[in-house]
Amino acid sequence: MTSTDVTFRLLEGRQSAEHVAELQAIHAQVYADPPYRRDADAAQFADRLLVQSRQPGFVIAEARHGGYLVGYAAGMPLRSATSWWRDLTTTLPDGLTAEHPGRTFALVELLVRASWRRQGIGRTLHDLILRGRPEERATLVVAPAATAAQQAFRSWGWRRIARTRDPADPASVADVLMIGLPAIGSKEQN
Repeated sequence: MTSTDVTFRLLEGRQSAEHVAELQAIHAQVYADPPYRRDADAAQFADRLLVQSRQPGFVIAEARHGGYLVGYAAGMPLRSATSWWRDLTTTLPDGLTAEHPGRTFALVELLVRASWRRQGIGRTLHDLILRGRPEERATLVVAPAATAAQQAFRSWGWRRIARTRDPADPASVADVLMIGLPAIGSKEQN
């Protein structure tokens, strides 16, 4: 299939909550393979999604072929009292980690089913969810071993600013990436 056969749309928090089972199924499928293998995370996914979907500004960009969900991206603005920066392994300047309304959008998921990869779907989801965001910047975490994701994000303009450690699993680390906004849309207009 080609990405021209795929439709994309944005869903607000309440709309996305209606698709929890479908989102959980694709999440479990994608995260079942290395380098992810986050079994505990998959079991907690539905609860986490329901909590996130109630956050102001939460949004999901979805990609479908007919009625079949082939990928999605999810994110939300960080709150002033966020724990996002709490478990960094590197000390960053307070000015970089201080949050205020409108400062940072967190891209918390971006995934595409294996058979649908390398067709531009991930990039389209990425651009759709970030286009027109009012925040100054966006952040995400990605496993260092997820080389395809690392390469994609870096080619899209993201840069690594730190590493974070999961307090529940101290052996688990992730790279924290950041990009300035509006990075999406402004290049297309010029």
